[in-house]
Amino acid sequence: MNNSRHSRSRSSRNRYVLGATAAATVVAAGLLATNASAVPEQQESVTQVHRNKPTVVLVHGAFADASGWNATVDRLRRDGYPVLAVANPLRGLDYDTSYLTGVLKDVAGPKILVGHSYGGAVIGNAAVSVPDVKALVYVAAWVPDKGESLGGLIEKHTDPAVKPLPLKNITYNRPGTSTGTDVFIDPARFRASFAADVPASEAALMAASQRPISVEAFGQPSKEAAWKTLPSWALVATQDQAIGTRLERFMARRAGARITEVSGSHAVMVSRPDAVTRLIQQADRATR
Repeated sequence: MNNSRHSRSRSSRNRYVLGATAAATVVAAGLLATNASAVPEQQESVTQVHRNKPTVVLVHGAFADASGWNATVDRLRRDGYPVLAVANPLRGLDYDTSYLTGVLKDVAGPKILVGHSYGGAVIGNAAVSVPDVKALVYVAAWVPDKGESLGGLIEKHTDPAVKPLPLKNITYNRPGTSTGTDVFIDPARFRASFAADVPASEAALMAASQRPISVEAFGQPSKEAAWKTLPSWALVATQDQAIGTRLERFMARRAGARITEVSGSHAVMVSRPDAVTRLIQQADRATR
């Protein structure tokens, strides 16, 4: 009799354990199924954010490189924007426009083009032949009209408050027997003329890694002015000692750009990435 009770007891326990195990298996399977179905939804949500936002294409200017946009790139990506910071060749306006045009043709969907300094002249030329550009954003930038060169604008709009950049020349050999000339800012005077509001240690790194630009870039006339047909925004740096605030303001107003003025040096994309990011977001919202 005792053996019979023990057998029934063991049988009951076995049924309980098996039942509990089966129930646990069913619950676990349900959770796995739920989680598995949630992953595609999350991925779809992230993809949807990118699908609904334009690609922001950032184009640097002379005496800088694409790393100057790093803080802006970080902010835009956190807000869900696809971003491309282009390595501008700085070989002259015709060459650089052709290069950027080729890059943009591989960027699908709507685009916002952002140009700093000389990069502003490049985007103003390239945007005309590229589809799906919804807005132009100029950051302490050149905004030339058709037929204007950067050098010509400097001569026409002389500003006594802005000293000439402390430039140095590099002569280099081209293939064959010809030579070319690049210019760069004297590293010892880089911060004062280009990045006065950037921490000294960071400005020193920028000076050491600056990209020289061909002298041809200052003399070649602009062939296009995309701001005549595309909505534009402009960030004017009120402490700019490279282009000069007055000339920046004149070009931005002439282009009919929505203007934001901030206290900043010519390297405002480095010192005020928050302001740059907000302006790009404004351009996006206004052109949806």
